[in-house]
Amino acid sequence: MKNEKSPLTALLSLAAIAGNILFTLWILYNIINEGFQGTTIKKFFYVTLMALLTVYAFLLIRNRGLQYKND
Repeated sequence: MKNEKSPLTALLSLAAIAGNILFTLWILYNIINEGFQGTTIKKFFYVTLMALLTVYAFLLIRNRGLQYKND
């Protein structure tokens, strides 16, 4: 059975990708605006959150590419 994607699912996927990228840029802006100052724990959580969001956005983009390739 072919995996068909509804327009709503495609829209939500694009919104998730855009939201992740926008949120990553916003966090990066806040880090730069603070001058990379903060406690070690705060810096660790910034880096961890940035890595998770970047990987998640990459996986979503890759998944969309694989779905288009299979169609």
